[in-house]
Amino acid sequence: MAQAEVLDRPPGEVLVMGAGTIGCFVGGSLAAAGVPVTFVGRPRVLQGLAEHGLALTDLEGGTHRLPAASLRLSEQVPVGAVPALVLLCVKSGATADAAAELAFALPAGTLVVSLQNGISNCAAASRVGPTLQVLPGMVPYNVAEIGPGAFHRGTAGRLAAQDDAALRPWLPVFERAGVPLDLYPDLLPVQWGKLLLNLNNPVNALSGLPLRDELLQRGYRRCFAALIDEALGVLGSAGIAPAQVAAVPAQRLSTVLRLPDWLFRIVAARMLRIDTKARSSMADDLALGRRTEIDALSGEVVRLAQDQDLEAPRNARMFALLEEWPAQPRRWTARQLQEALGL
Repeated sequence: MAQAEVLDRPPGEVLVMGAGTIGCFVGGSLAAAGVPVTFVGRPRVLQGLAEHGLALTDLEGGTHRLPAASLRLSEQVPVGAVPALVLLCVKSGATADAAAELAFALPAGTLVVSLQNGISNCAAASRVGPTLQVLPGMVPYNVAEIGPGAFHRGTAGRLAAQDDAALRPWLPVFERAGVPLDLYPDLLPVQWGKLLLNLNNPVNALSGLPLRDELLQRGYRRCFAALIDEALGVLGSAGIAPAQVAAVPAQRLSTVLRLPDWLFRIVAARMLRIDTKARSSMADDLALGRRTEIDALSGEVVRLAQDQDLEAPRNARMFALLEEWPAQPRRWTARQLQEALGL
């Protein structure tokens, strides 16, 4: 990450609702730039922060270290909190509970940006917390927890959110903190563009491999490509054109993924600019015995297909594999996963 420039006058306080990998990395970057940040999260992560402080690193070699004494940590939204901005970073399955807590504790009109996977979280938060001003957002990069209080960004990209006048004053803040934010008049194509990339998350999780190692095996890439192709067919029927989020357009990505390994290394050199620490958050969830966000990824594809009176059998199968995994944990080889998806 670029070295954060300390802000003379932060525009207000930030509350991170969901101090996980993304919440700690983005919120920590803002805190390192001088923005007052409160982290609300689970005891496991908060204990690591309280004991070790917050260490942020990235693939460019940047680093920030915030001592534990400087961090504001809480298991609930603090009584009397009046943040100027909330970053909603909980897992998709916790969206409703988090939004309800925010709506109960914070003033009406509080600005909330959902930095979550999937498509439906913003709408879900707005339904439960109608007094909140909730905007959809998108995180393009991978962040891994590499130790207690230590978080590493292993890929590149810029945050994105729905354009809104209330969010524009924050743009220079995010820029100077090294987590630049772009605004879009319609974020839905960007969200779907990112979701197509995130369809590799279940492949990576089941492989048991670091992200780069998994992508270097053609068999796993064929599974990823098949999920993308199926999703693109559903999106076409729904009249949705996904934005280009990766180095190549989504329509070409599946072709690139199917290339022989030697050629893929050359053609996809930018895609492979991933360091060895990077892994999907879904892999972390499996390792910790937590329920994954597969419903916010392949589940979104399946639901959109149903809305079009279509089927998405491969995404439905991937959904089932992730749901079944806790009862029968195993590492899937590329061949086994291809067979499971009918490839």
